[in-house]
Amino acid sequence: MLVLTRKPGEKILIGDDIVITVLDARGDSVRIGIDAPRGVKIQRDEVVRAVSEANLAASQIDTDAEERIKRSIGVFTALQSVQAQPQTPPLPNPPAEG
Repeated sequence: MLVLTRKPGEKILIGDDIVITVLDARGDSVRIGIDAPRGVKIQRDEVVRAVSEANLAASQIDTDAEERIKRSIGVFTALQSVQAQPQTPPLPNPPAEG
C-alpha cells in the first residue's frame, strides 16, 4: 500500500486516465474527487460489503417459509370459497303499523 500526504487541491494520478483530487480535509475526514473513465467501477467498500451480506442473507433457507406460505394459501382459498357461495336475499320488511 502506498501512503501519501496530500493537501486540499493536490492530485494523485493513477495510470494515464484516473485522477484523485483532495477536495477538503477537516478533522478526521477527507473529501476526495475521482475522475475516471466511464467503464471504471468506483465503489465504496462499506456499500459493497453491505450488499454482499444482504445477498448472502437473502440466499439462506428459511425452514418455516414453506409452512407459512401453505397456511396463507389455505386462508386465501377459504376466503374465495366463502365469497363464491350464493347469498340469500334479504327478508322483506314487515308493513308499518299505523
